[in-house]
Amino acid sequence: MRSEPIDTASDTLSLGAQRVTDDFARLMNACEHLPPVPTAVVHPCDEGSLTAAVEAAEAGLIEPLLIGPARKLLDTARKAHLNISPYEFFDVPHSHAAAAKGVALVLAGEAAALMKGSLHTDELMSEVTAKLRTERRISHVFILDLPSYPRPLLISDAAINIFPDLAAKRDIVQNAIDLAHCIGIDEPRVAILSAVETVTPKIPSTLEAAALCKMAERGQITGGLLEGPLAMDNAINEEAARTKGIDSPVAGKADILIVPDLEAGNMLAKQLTFLAGAEAAGLVLGARVPIILTSRADSVRTRRASCAIAQLYVQSRQRPALVAAD
Repeated sequence: MRSEPIDTASDTLSLGAQRVTDDFARLMNACEHLPPVPTAVVHPCDEGSLTAAVEAAEAGLIEPLLIGPARKLLDTARKAHLNISPYEFFDVPHSHAAAAKGVALVLAGEAAALMKGSLHTDELMSEVTAKLRTERRISHVFILDLPSYPRPLLISDAAINIFPDLAAKRDIVQNAIDLAHCIGIDEPRVAILSAVETVTPKIPSTLEAAALCKMAERGQITGGLLEGPLAMDNAINEEAARTKGIDSPVAGKADILIVPDLEAGNMLAKQLTFLAGAEAAGLVLGARVPIILTSRADSVRTRRASCAIAQLYVQSRQRPALVAAD
């Protein structure tokens, strides 16, 4: 893997006044010389999840350990015209047993990551929270490649924590900062979102935003620049921030958006995906290993990007990340 910063100019196209950056291609290219991550792929019994696992393996991102009912796995592979004979697989009777086996492989040191297949998220996460928890709160981070934004945009938490309290949000912020580091953002700019940019007792999220910023000042959150509360426009648009008189290194150019709750985060991520053309990869952090949490609506490309980010995250635990970001 190269140690010099990656030249983003080769990954950038100009559409009029709009800059389009293929951040996912850059991240996947950065994994070119890394060893594949042994990954327990839990119940990949539909075409999308099995195809994503096989293509990620062929790209050298993961070493898949396929877990599911053998008949379903083989039937899915046949219908999708996939050759899964090179990969180890474990025959289990149903999706719950697949989740349990995936966690067992992690505990045995045979898998360094988990990848969700066609089972429900709650089914996998119940096994994870029961057996793979750490002192850190488990949270999900979306990594968005937006056509109109000049850098990757991380959003958390939009998939795991429904109404996180202040202590949970502290871990949500730290998990997102840690992930930003591993994709090459040395000092990520973190915007704590609310409906307004002033601290207002009637809006609890503004109070929590102010508290999180103070926690960062006192060293309870490290590795990033925090600002909040910020409204969405002030977080991502420099002109909007200037108009409101907000003088901050974060306002207008955030790398990370921390949302008030799961509903807000989920709606924001899906709006950006389906209305603004964003591609959204995702990773769950805070457990013993990263979890590639995909959706049936995900494209094969975004699933592969999630695998690449997991690979970078695993490697970052062993040596500094070498991916450059704007």
